[in-house]
Amino acid sequence: MATQPQVLTRNAKTAAGNRWIQLVCGVVAMILISNYQYAFTLFTPGMKQTFSGVPYAKIAAVFSAFILFETWPMPVAGYFVDKLGIRKLMTLGAICIGLGWFLGGTVAKSPFALYIYYGVIAGTGAGIIYISSVANAVKWFPDRRGLAVGLTAAGFGGGAALTVMPIASTIHNIGWAHAMTAWGVGQGAVALIAAMILRHPPAGWVPAGWDQRAEQVGKAVAQSKVNFTWVQTLCRPEFYFLYTMFFFACAGGLIATANLSQIAKSLHVSDAKVLGLAVVPLTVTLTSLCNAGSRIIWGSVSDELGRENTMFVTFGIEAVLIFLVTKIAGTPIAFVVLFSVVFLFWGEVFSLFSATTGDIFGPKNASANYGMVYTAKGLASVFAGFGAAALAAYFGGSFSVPFYFAAVLCAIAAIVSLFILKPLVRGRIAREGSQAGRCDPMQKNGDGKRAGSRAA
Repeated sequence: MATQPQVLTRNAKTAAGNRWIQLVCGVVAMILISNYQYAFTLFTPGMKQTFSGVPYAKIAAVFSAFILFETWPMPVAGYFVDKLGIRKLMTLGAICIGLGWFLGGTVAKSPFALYIYYGVIAGTGAGIIYISSVANAVKWFPDRRGLAVGLTAAGFGGGAALTVMPIASTIHNIGWAHAMTAWGVGQGAVALIAAMILRHPPAGWVPAGWDQRAEQVGKAVAQSKVNFTWVQTLCRPEFYFLYTMFFFACAGGLIATANLSQIAKSLHVSDAKVLGLAVVPLTVTLTSLCNAGSRIIWGSVSDELGRENTMFVTFGIEAVLIFLVTKIAGTPIAFVVLFSVVFLFWGEVFSLFSATTGDIFGPKNASANYGMVYTAKGLASVFAGFGAAALAAYFGGSFSVPFYFAAVLCAIAAIVSLFILKPLVRGRIAREGSQAGRCDPMQKNGDGKRAGSRAA
């Protein structure tokens, strides 16, 4: 293994100076794809009118289809990002997001067609861009991983705050289909430009002056010195705890994201205005800002407090907030404020789990490994989109029961993070020198060395 000074002599100045440009481009790419998830609720009223007679649950299933195809192909996309490079995959992702909304706005004549165009095509493209940008931040910022992935994830969580009002205005002026077409073409074009700039750091690169072993002395964050392949990752129990926690912790926020217009209707505030603004677009804007801030704030806090400790605090508070959503019927101001705070303690899911995956399984194969973890969001979307809408319909349009379920799941995730995941991960990393990074005593780690040897 090359010593650290030898590693640093290889393109060190160019790579270190370029990583902030890489981070900015990743954030821009994430802003572009944020509308595919967070602006969906703005299109649903127009879709209901266009597809009259179709139950709302089937329209909400478009959101579920998008999340499924944003998440489930991600491990494969992540594998090819690690093997072929970020530029080729980002180009494919940019084409898909542009084509998905273009076809959805021009030729979709049924919700099923939107499942294909909005769900399969645009969803796959968004997933490629997401995993490429997040994994790139993990690779470039081993010294500030929580902050870097927090900023990158904030682009996805908060990008809609910049565009939700313009998209809502465009829908009002030219209809949902034409608005989807125009925004799809524009977003695809900008994503292509970002794809031409992004690249991974050179093999073995680390920031100048940074020593992983020295940094971890007295730190709350423990990082593996072994780079796990996706096969080895699947052999570790901590992967399955991470996966389950991701599902549990993100369910509540996804319910709100997919169904906010209908939730406002069920709480009797959909026609209200706050500060002269329609309550749903205003809430989407503020929740997007809080969502973005959550990823940056809690990602940074986790660098100092520790990932598992931060999960315990934020998931626990989120469980209480989700429960309180069921108690604010008829109060528009409470609707706006409470959902904003809900997202302030929800968005960190997407910075904490990506950073934790890089910490636990190493940065080299971060695209594939986090891609596997991220598919939990796809499972959660089935419950949050179609499932929550179907439950609400069964209970007379009330979303209380789905939120009760989500609050309990979030509380369980908080408990697991501190009392199961933390001791499991710390114990394994402490034993890493002799045992970690393998499914059996003879298997090699992600750098092609015995797990007992030290990997970069």
